[in-house]
Amino acid sequence: MNDYLARLTTEGINAGSAMIDELTTEQMLTLINQEDATVPAAVAAELPAIAEAVEALYRTLSGGGRMYYIGAGTSGRLGVLDASECPPTFGTDPLLIQGHIAGGDVALRVAVEGCEDDGEEGIALMERIGVTAKDAVIGISASGSAAFVIEGLRRARELGATTICVVNNKSTKLEEVSDITIAPVVGPEVIAGSTRLKAGTAQKLVLNMLSTGTMVKLGKTYNNLMVDMKASNKKLYDRALRMIRTTTGVDHQTAKDILEKASLDCKLAIMMIKSGLDAEAAAKVLRECGGSLKRAIRVCTKVM
Repeated sequence: MNDYLARLTTEGINAGSAMIDELTTEQMLTLINQEDATVPAAVAAELPAIAEAVEALYRTLSGGGRMYYIGAGTSGRLGVLDASECPPTFGTDPLLIQGHIAGGDVALRVAVEGCEDDGEEGIALMERIGVTAKDAVIGISASGSAAFVIEGLRRARELGATTICVVNNKSTKLEEVSDITIAPVVGPEVIAGSTRLKAGTAQKLVLNMLSTGTMVKLGKTYNNLMVDMKASNKKLYDRALRMIRTTTGVDHQTAKDILEKASLDCKLAIMMIKSGLDAEAAAKVLRECGGSLKRAIRVCTKVM
C-alpha cells in the first residue's frame, strides 16, 4: 500500500514550491495562483469522461433513480456541498441528489481521522441509504485509495447502480470499481499532499459540471436561467421577478401578481404568462413535458 501511495502524483513534492516558506507574501500568493491556473486544463482533458457521466446521470434521474456523492475529507465535503446546492438552485427534492461524507455530518466541520479507511462503513452506507439498480453513485477521492469510497462503490456496483469516480490520479484502486472514471491530474500540490488545494479545486469544477449539466438536460433551466428555483428568500424573490419580466416582457406588478398565483414557483409563473393558462392547467402541461418549460411553451403554441 505504501508503494501505491508513493507513486501518486497527489503525494508528490512540487519542486517549484520547495522554498515557499522563504518567499514574500506576494511571491507566495503568486505561486499558489500560478499553480491554480493549471487546473482548468486538467479538467478540460477529462471532458469526454465528464460528458459520459452527465449522460449516465441524466438517464438515472429521468428514469426515477437517485444520485449520490460519497467521499472523505475535502472530497466528501465538496460532494455534500454540491448536493445541498441543488434544491435551492434547481428546485429538486433534497432526497434526489445526496452527499455523504465518511464520519457523518460532524465531519463536515471537524476532521474525523481514520474514517476514510473504514471500508465496512462504506458498504453499510450503501445499505442504509437504499441504493438500487436505478441509482448512480459518484465516489470522490483525490488519491483514489480511500477504502470508505472504494468499498462503497464496490457495493453500489453489486447492487446494480451506475458507479462514477472523480479522482486526481490515473489507474487508481477506485477506478477498478467504477463504470466511468473522471481523473483530472493536477500534479503535486504547492504544499505536498494537501489535496484541498489543486485537487479539491479540480473536483469542485467537475462536480459543478456533473450537477449543472444533468439539471440542464432535465429541463431545470430556460435558456441559461434557473427558472426551477423557488423564491424562498428576498434575493431569490427579486431574481424570480427579474426572470419573469426578462422572459415574458410583462411589467413588475404583473410579474409579482402571477408569481403569487403560482405559489412563488418561477417556472410555473412564466408558463402561465406564456400560455395564458391558469396555475393548475399550466402545471399539468409542464408535467406532461417532463418539466421542460421550453417544450411546454412550444406545445401550447402549437395547440393555440
